Amino acid sequence: MIAVIQRVSEATVRIESAIKSQIQTGLLVLVGIEETDDAEDIEWLAGKIVNLRIFNDDQDVMNVSVKDIQGEIILVSQFTLQASTKKAIGQVI
Repeated sequence: MIAVIQRVSEATVRIESAIKSQIQTGLLVLVGIEETDDAEDIEWLAGKIVNLRIFNDDQDVMNVSVKDIQGEIILVSQFTLQASTKKAIGQVI
């Protein structure tokens, strides 16, 4: 399982110009899940994401989680994160 996490002031997911989801301050998470990932992997990653201390506290130090600020999370499935980009020997692309 791979996740790309971006701190955002706002984020919107549009499909064919229609807004499907949107958030204010929080996290945009692109996640790639493999067949071998199980519920334990998902719980571990979810715990990591909500507890990452990547928002600024009162002293302007990144020491606060999305949970602490009561921020939002928008999660987008991104299967291409699991793509193999290695070129096989003798393979023509």
